[in-house]
Amino acid sequence: MEQKTKVNAEDGKIDLVITREFDLPVDLLFRAYVEPDIVEQWMGTKVLKLESKKYGSWQIETSDPHGNVAMRANGVIHELIPARKIIRTFEMENTPFGVQLEVYEFEALSDDTSKLNMHVIYESVAQRDQVLKMPFRQGINMAHKRLEEILHKLK
Repeated sequence: MEQKTKVNAEDGKIDLVITREFDLPVDLLFRAYVEPDIVEQWMGTKVLKLESKKYGSWQIETSDPHGNVAMRANGVIHELIPARKIIRTFEMENTPFGVQLEVYEFEALSDDTSKLNMHVIYESVAQRDQVLKMPFRQGINMAHKRLEEILHKLK
């Protein structure tokens, strides 16, 4: 599968930059990050809380086929500018990974295309490198592909 989502991780840095262009209008792309029903569809997770506003909190939960909680994550939205920017924290519960800071910037390329720039900052180089040892690149690429497929149905 082509890796349309690009992950740039420079050696020795505590951050990474993720970029992806979508065949979607920027307003629709932004909705995929702030509307719980859309988030659940493309992330394949349950949204327990999503307060899409400045200082709003969020929490998601993913279960295995037997209904056991496999992963729970949460955070706080520090800035939300419709169709332009989201700054939030992300913490996966019950894991050695600490809190990360995520900056999402949404850019209109044309009336029907857009670009997402994500800047993710970790607590340490070691923490970031541990995330990159997992199938992170493939997972985010697959998630973005699902996001685009689901949003095309809403166009």
